[in-house]
Amino acid sequence: MKLAAIAAAVAVFAFAHAARADGDVEAGKTVFKKCAICHSIDPAKKGIGPTLFGVVGRASASVEGFAYSDAMKAAAKTWDAATLDVYLTNPKALVPGTKMIFPGLPKQEDRDNVIAYLATLK
Repeated sequence: MKLAAIAAAVAVFAFAHAARADGDVEAGKTVFKKCAICHSIDPAKKGIGPTLFGVVGRASASVEGFAYSDAMKAAAKTWDAATLDVYLTNPKALVPGTKMIFPGLPKQEDRDNVIAYLATLK
């Protein structure tokens, strides 16, 4: 089971293209509503998930005081556009054992747009 999940993550990563720089920030705000159920964009506010303020370029499992899963702590990722694209396609494929229950965003356009929006949160 673990080997299949790792293979799926590698396949997704190998074939995923980097998020386009031309993602639509305004459309990304709309897509982000799916994320806002669990994630805040306020740097001082954590929800069910960690704040996503400043997530682009941040190391995984690095929000002070948030109780990350052991899998996320061990993931050692940097949330750049390419890694976010793979993660948002299927979170459990990239980080098997993550506590995040969100199934992912299947549409490339939605991922590009939400990543463009997240990149504005600095």
